[in-house]
Amino acid sequence: MKKKETIVVGMSGGVDSSVVALLLKQQGYDVIGVYMNNWEEDDPNGACTSADDYADVKRVAGALKIPYYSVNYAKEYMDNVFSDFLAEYKAGRTPNPDVLCNREIKFGPFLKMAKVLGASKVATGHYANVEEENGKFYLKKALDQNKDQTYFLNQLSQAQLSMAMFPIGNIEKPEIRRLAEEYDLATAKKKDSTGICFIGERNFKQFLKNYLPAQKGNIVDKRTGNIVGKHDGLMYYTLGQRRGLGIGGGHGTTGDRWFVIEKDLNKNILYVTEGEGEELLSSSLVSGKFNWIPEQPKDKEFDCYAKFRYRQKDQKVRVLVNDDGTITCIFAEKQRAVTPGQYVVLYGGKNGWAKSPDEAQYCLGGAQIEKVIK
Repeated sequence: MKKKETIVVGMSGGVDSSVVALLLKQQGYDVIGVYMNNWEEDDPNGACTSADDYADVKRVAGALKIPYYSVNYAKEYMDNVFSDFLAEYKAGRTPNPDVLCNREIKFGPFLKMAKVLGASKVATGHYANVEEENGKFYLKKALDQNKDQTYFLNQLSQAQLSMAMFPIGNIEKPEIRRLAEEYDLATAKKKDSTGICFIGERNFKQFLKNYLPAQKGNIVDKRTGNIVGKHDGLMYYTLGQRRGLGIGGGHGTTGDRWFVIEKDLNKNILYVTEGEGEELLSSSLVSGKFNWIPEQPKDKEFDCYAKFRYRQKDQKVRVLVNDDGTITCIFAEKQRAVTPGQYVVLYGGKNGWAKSPDEAQYCLGGAQIEKVIK
C-alpha cells in the first residue's frame, strides 16, 4: 500500500488555516497541525492571544482527528524579525514585519521542522497560489483579489516556494466561513486577526516606548517654516498621516487638516503641511536589493504593475533593473505617500511584462523601498 503524503499545516487558531487542514484531510493527505508561538511576553495586559489561539488549534485538530504540536520560535523571531522592526523605526522608516516573518520564520525554521516530521510540503492559510512550470515555481495571485496576500510573500525564494501549498488560494472568504460552519469547526465565527501580533490592540506609541527611547521635537510647517506643534518622537509618525498630530487651532490659514510630509532625523523635525498638496506625491523610487521570485526578467527595462503597500490597487510602472541588484520604478501616475521601509512588490506575466492589470497575475518579487523621488 502506498504511503500517504504528509503535509504540515501552519495552524494559527484562525478560520483560514483551520479550513486548510480540513481540505487537505479530505483530499487524503496525512495532515499534521503545528502552531507557531513567535512572541513571548510577561506583561499580563499584553494583547497577544497565543494561549487562546492554541486552544482553538487543539479543538480544530481534535475535530479533524489529526495530530498537532506547538513550536516556539520566539528567539528566532526576536533575532530575525523584531530586531529589524526596531532598527527600521529607529532609522525613521516604516517596516513591514509580516513580510520578514514569512521569509525568516514560516518558511525558515518552520519549514526545516516540517521536513524532520517527514512532510513533503508546508501548507498555510495565505490567500495565494503556486504554479510549477518546467521546474520553476511561480507565485500567483489569489482568486479573491480583495484578500490576496502575495504582497506579504514577496521575499520567498524558489526553494521555499517549491515546498509551499496554499490550499485556499482559489476559494473566496464567504465560502471559507461556510465550510468551517458546515464541519462545525471551533473557529468558524472567529474574527480575523488584524495588525501585528506582538502589538495587537494596544496603543502603538506606548508599545514602542518600551523598546526605543523617544526624543521630542518640533513640528514645522514646511511651507512657512513656522513651528506649529511638538512631536513625541519621529518614529511614531508615518508619511501621509493626518490623525494624532496634536496641532491646535490658530496655526493654519485655511482650516484644512495637517499632513505629515517629511522627517528630518538629523534635526529631529517633523514637517507637515496644511491641506494635501504636491508634497506627498512622488514620481519614482529606488529599491534595495530586489528578490526575484521566478527569475530576473531578461529585459533590463519593462512595463508591469506594482503595489507600494498592502491592499493598494495595482499601479502601472516602468521598471529599470540596475546593475547593483536594485530596481528603479517609474510611476505612470504620481503616487501618494510612498514610504521608505515598506516594500515595492511587482506583478506581471510569467516573463515580467504586463500591459494590463488582467495580465499582472504573477508576483515577480519585491524589495524594500530605499529612496523616494518627488
